[in-house]
Amino acid sequence: MGNDSYRILLSGGQGEYEEKKSRFIATVRSVQTEEEAVSFIEEMKKKYWDARHNCSAFCIGSRGELTRCSDDGEPSGTAGRPMLEVLLGSGVRNVAVVVTRYFGGVLLGTGGLVRAYTQAVKEGLAACEIGIMRQGTELLIEAEYNDIGKVLYLLGNRGVQPTNSEYAEKVRLTVTLAKEETEGFLKELTEGTAARVKTEKLGDVTFVQKEAAT
Repeated sequence: MGNDSYRILLSGGQGEYEEKKSRFIATVRSVQTEEEAVSFIEEMKKKYWDARHNCSAFCIGSRGELTRCSDDGEPSGTAGRPMLEVLLGSGVRNVAVVVTRYFGGVLLGTGGLVRAYTQAVKEGLAACEIGIMRQGTELLIEAEYNDIGKVLYLLGNRGVQPTNSEYAEKVRLTVTLAKEETEGFLKELTEGTAARVKTEKLGDVTFVQKEAAT
């Protein structure tokens, strides 16, 4: 990922972790503002009103400029902070998580709580669909029909699909490439088609690339 890239949720998710009969349910959701995050946390507190704790953390801004966390009655530093550390470490931004704890009757101790809340957030993130927000360049490619196979092959190698295709006297394709890949692609295109293909940079864009499953 380039310096300007960060991860975002394409869809939220829920994960669960159990430790000594205590259930920890992590609900993860995409939020764009502090108000949205607060509203989501309140919603979860209402939904799980009968739980012992609803601890929360959120991280907003492409560089994680705004962060908050709450232990919601758990011993200080055993829930909210470890949860926030997982969010920050994951590189996902504009995200909030609430971990709901149903007490199982056995005290877990400080280390046990930190481990359980950390693991719950990891389970929650694992259930989400994640994409990468990237800085890119929009290109217009104009090619003869003889060369279009080569153009599509080079795009396919990079996992890029045209956003617009026009088949007239010549073929005109609009594509979006990650900024750091643009120069390499143009070089390949020039070499692969003996410089017969015309390209024009239409401008800089921000786009979302779905993260490949590992």
